[in-house]
Amino acid sequence: MIRLGFLLSFAFLAWADAGSAQVDSSLLEKLRQGGYVLYMRHTSTDFSQNDAKSRSYEDCENQRNLTDKGREEARAVAAHIRRLQIPIGEVLASPFCRTMETARLAFGKAQAMNEVRGGPLASDDPKRYDGLRKILSTKIGKSSNLVISSHGNPFRAVAGPPYLAEGEIAVVQPQGNGRFSIVGRIALADWPSL
Repeated sequence: MIRLGFLLSFAFLAWADAGSAQVDSSLLEKLRQGGYVLYMRHTSTDFSQNDAKSRSYEDCENQRNLTDKGREEARAVAAHIRRLQIPIGEVLASPFCRTMETARLAFGKAQAMNEVRGGPLASDDPKRYDGLRKILSTKIGKSSNLVISSHGNPFRAVAGPPYLAEGEIAVVQPQGNGRFSIVGRIALADWPSL
């Protein structure tokens, strides 16, 4: 019985370790140097809500919004950004309430931009995400990082699977000419270990 308990404990630890993301130790230094795009999916939301009845981006009552947990998560990201001295420049956000609120709480500002959520084209139009691709591939100065606060679907459409979890950040290196690479991902649980 003791041996079985030991094996179960060992199996659980191995599973827990395999499930936790490993952040490249050089990623923090890269972020401090600047020149990256931090694409953040909004933090935790209330999935009992949806956007179906929303009349405008300002109509927060009829959208899926951040939960109190989501607000705390965004504030925690803000504290880690300050603690780690990661320079933040421009902050672009999907105009939805949840992405604007995430940006303001995590980065202190937000500029609404439709292109970061997929633009105004029909959902089946292949050019819908061209604006986001352009932003992700356009090289930026080395003194700061550009932030995008948006949704899971647009990022998956241009970068491929897997989906970003709520509150997760993909660190994108713009390469110009419509190209970019993902150099890291930071889940909410990863921040304390950076």
